[in-house]
Amino acid sequence: MFENWTFYWDWTYILVIIGAVISMIASAKVRSSFNKYSKVMSRSGMTGADVARRMLTDAGIGDVSVAQVSGSLTDHYSPKDRMLRLSDSVYGSSSVAAIGVAAHECGHAIQDKEDYGPLRLRTLSVPLATIGSKVSIPLVIIGIIFGLTGLARVGVVLFTLVVLFQLITLPVEFDASKRAVRILERDGILAADELSGAKSVLRAAAMTYVAALLSSVLQLLRLVMLTRRRD
Repeated sequence: MFENWTFYWDWTYILVIIGAVISMIASAKVRSSFNKYSKVMSRSGMTGADVARRMLTDAGIGDVSVAQVSGSLTDHYSPKDRMLRLSDSVYGSSSVAAIGVAAHECGHAIQDKEDYGPLRLRTLSVPLATIGSKVSIPLVIIGIIFGLTGLARVGVVLFTLVVLFQLITLPVEFDASKRAVRILERDGILAADELSGAKSVLRAAAMTYVAALLSSVLQLLRLVMLTRRRD
């Protein structure tokens, strides 16, 4: 049994390290881009909250509230609560970055109204992905340490659900950004030069989801390799 403890010192940790580096680079990029364009104020003078409420009204969405939530880049739309939450750095700011982020979150609300397929699928897969993220790694570790290959395989399957969830998330996020940019341009909320800044922020944010997917795929590959090695 004790040879299975080599799991903790396995060379495949390189895959985890690569994934972590990719995620850190993506995270640093989005923060850098947001910080840069948070200093560029839009000529319209509209705040993130103003833009969100206008976009929701224009889309005929009257049952979604806009609220402020603490933190930075903690913005999100909750279909269950019918709530669009904007972070401190977005809610009351009239920066190009804030408007871009607020519009992106409104994009999710519009997806919800239009019954956008990938969003529905992502919402339905949240419970399975949550379970997978919490118990998959412990099951694999226990299975490897005690030679319970079947248990380790269950852990791998559960972690696969996490990867699938992140894969489903990509079209949802990219589509929300496309909707945001289209509306900001169509309604003249941002001028052409301002719009390029918002696009930069949204592209950087999208890359964090791509990085998360790549990181999880590398982790899944590692788990599969470790499980097969101990069959």
